[in-house]
Amino acid sequence: MTSFNLRIYLLISLALFGASTEFAQSQIVQNQSAQNQSPRINSLDLLAQFMKTTQSGVSHFSQVVSSPTQEGRKAKVKNSEGVFAFSRPNHFRFDYVKPFVQTIVADGQTLWIYDVDISQITARAQDKALGSTPASLIASAPDLSALEKDFVLTNEPDLGNLQWVQATPKLKDSQLHFVRIGLSPSADQVSLSKLEILDAFGQKSVMTFDRFDTNPNRINATTFKFTPPQGVEVIRP
Repeated sequence: MTSFNLRIYLLISLALFGASTEFAQSQIVQNQSAQNQSPRINSLDLLAQFMKTTQSGVSHFSQVVSSPTQEGRKAKVKNSEGVFAFSRPNHFRFDYVKPFVQTIVADGQTLWIYDVDISQITARAQDKALGSTPASLIASAPDLSALEKDFVLTNEPDLGNLQWVQATPKLKDSQLHFVRIGLSPSADQVSLSKLEILDAFGQKSVMTFDRFDTNPNRINATTFKFTPPQGVEVIRP
């Protein structure tokens, strides 16, 4: 798998699960209170509920990517942040604002990556860019049973006031080792507060979300439309 596909592979893991967050401390306290008053809901059931009720969204995100530790060398850590939007099944958009400005858009047909600093755009057919990776298959998954065709889903112990599901690809040659999904239940919705992604090379990506807007009316077809700016080189590998 090329570095282009690996980068998109990891990002899609986020986009296809979607995100729904309200992770302030007051929310955590409310969630803990609600859980103390009622039986704990199975994490897989929470994920099923999230997939059913959250069809689109917009959220601020922060991302920390850590390289594997090597003898005599410290692990490299990269921090970034931006705004993420998605609409099931095949549309999403990342607008990175720090440390570099970058736009990644999947419009259902084409996957666009616009690197502003170098004034360059890479465009590929969306189905070819993602190929048959498990992450690309999640884009069409309407429910939990569809996910289970490509992933082994397991309940994980609660940690950090979140309930966790681990998704492990069934493909033996997958570049994705697993995705851990941190869920935060409240009285009226299930929120996906954090994603932990580990690739086959030991690189870990942790994504956290806030200021999420669930199923907003402001998301429409133009949200995922990308028009290359005049004069910017477009590369089509």
